[in-house]
Amino acid sequence: MKVMVRKSLEGVYSVYVPKKDLEEAIIRSDKDSLFGGTVTLANGMVLELPEISPGQGLPLTVEARKISG
Repeated sequence: MKVMVRKSLEGVYSVYVPKKDLEEAIIRSDKDSLFGGTVTLANGMVLELPEISPGQGLPLTVEARKISG
């Protein structure tokens, strides 16, 4: 599914899912860079984000895979 990863002015990362009109904060990531691993959202959903090239700015739209939730 297509998702947009953003970072707020307060430094909080979030994921927006346009098809579900859902925006949730990322509360856990298995990698420091967020990308190339899994992230857990505040609502319990777990997504696998693809690897991206270094230096990509946010917001960024990527193809994520839903693992659970």
